[in-house]
Amino acid sequence: MLEQAPAEVKQVIESGGVVAYPTEAVYGLGCDPDNDAAITKLLAIKKRPWEKGLILVASDYQQLLPYIDDSQLTEEQRERVFSKWPGPFTFIMPIKPGISNLLCGSFNSLAVRVSDHPTIQAICQQLGKPLVSTSANHSGEEPAMSHEEILAKFEGEIDALVAGSLGEQRKPSTIIDAISGKILR
Repeated sequence: MLEQAPAEVKQVIESGGVVAYPTEAVYGLGCDPDNDAAITKLLAIKKRPWEKGLILVASDYQQLLPYIDDSQLTEEQRERVFSKWPGPFTFIMPIKPGISNLLCGSFNSLAVRVSDHPTIQAICQQLGKPLVSTSANHSGEEPAMSHEEILAKFEGEIDALVAGSLGEQRKPSTIIDAISGKILR
């Protein structure tokens, strides 16, 4: 069955599946950040070039540490990040060596967010790690705002759907460079 509870999608994600789920503003598509085949599948579904990079969402900062180079952040920069999390703020951070180009695209940084959305929190806690996250749309189209839209747009392409309520945000997360503090979106 396509629709599953957050606790049930762990097996789908761990086996390389792509899942749809509600986020702070729109529905997202996600997969295992350590599975290049799953990331490639996600990019193909979205029709998104790998060079653009993707976002990782997590339930806590510790989940992001295998992917980001925290040692490049000053205490002040880290405090700025922590003052916004958990919440609808995505930070661009330096990556650790060896991170898949499918995650960071053509950049030497990675977009990451500690979400306060209960569904994302539950999925990431079940996985014990972050989830690749991107808006649930084909490139150039508007993101899906309901599980009905997910079914209409992606049935047969995704492996699971966690239906639920969107958060209170009405636009995608703010993106901030963690080093400079510059707001990018």
